[in-house]
Amino acid sequence: MSDPLKISRRKLSDEVFDRLYAMLLNGDFMPGDHLPSERALMEMFGVGRPAIREAMQSLERLSLVTIQHGQRPRVTAPTAEGLISQIELTAMHMLSSSPQSLEHLKEARAFFELGMVARAARSAVETDVAHLEELVARQRSELNRDAGAFIKADMDFHRAIARITGNPIFIAVSHAMLDWLAHFHSSMLHWKGNEEITLEEHERIIEAIRRHDEVLAVSEMRSHLDRARSLYVSAHKGTDDRRA
Repeated sequence: MSDPLKISRRKLSDEVFDRLYAMLLNGDFMPGDHLPSERALMEMFGVGRPAIREAMQSLERLSLVTIQHGQRPRVTAPTAEGLISQIELTAMHMLSSSPQSLEHLKEARAFFELGMVARAARSAVETDVAHLEELVARQRSELNRDAGAFIKADMDFHRAIARITGNPIFIAVSHAMLDWLAHFHSSMLHWKGNEEITLEEHERIIEAIRRHDEVLAVSEMRSHLDRARSLYVSAHKGTDDRRA
């Protein structure tokens, strides 16, 4: 019987990974720099080629380096989008297996939307407002024509608000949450028979942003999201009643 207190021996590739990761954190290699060759790393750490390759593959999976055939690995520039993408599979698994987590996501999305629309109202310029108007015009052109295109234009509208903030973390998180919600509930973004109301709400949000009225922008966005949430709850209640 094995001793539960005994410390298991780590794989050599894990040790190599830790050392290379520490070097990246310390700034020994900056974004755009090439890492040493396999042979140089083997000599540096006193390990074989398999350990180096496994460690490199782990770094690549985390988007810390890029590996191209015949070239030394290159350190990548970290981005908020890349960071969020690393948790996508885990997030999707959590959301699919936990209804409570999905509710938490909807709440988080609303929280982010209200904060971002306030920032957008404070910092938007004429070109930002014009772009939002173009998106609503595109969405209106798909009314009663292509539901998928209507939903895409709807999502693009909210993503555009996130971009106005200029904060790459806001943008990445907003995009991810919209994508995750669309995967589980596209109806959270689009309600058949309520398209015209959605368009009117978007137009009121744009007007608040144009006027740089943060309070009004938040109020209009809250009404927009609350309506969608109430429809969602009502739709699910109807489904549950029919199943009873």
